[in-house]
Amino acid sequence: MSKLIRMDHTGHSTVAEWTADDPAAVEAAVEAFREQLERGYLAMVTAGPGQAEQVRELPVDAELVILRLPLAGG
Repeated sequence: MSKLIRMDHTGHSTVAEWTADDPAAVEAAVEAFREQLERGYLAMVTAGPGQAEQVRELPVDAELVILRLPLAGG
């Protein structure tokens, strides 16, 4: 089972869960993913030990996709 989670004040919240062989769950996850990007979240997936990669399309084969807001700085 794959998960889309959003980092927030509680630690994280599960936004969607899906399996690649469930088209309805995949479509719901894709829609939730797009909504979060429109709200300003960035999406990240693991790209190897200690590395992450930003994605703009939901990788339906990924085990975990993490949403977070951009870091503020100055």
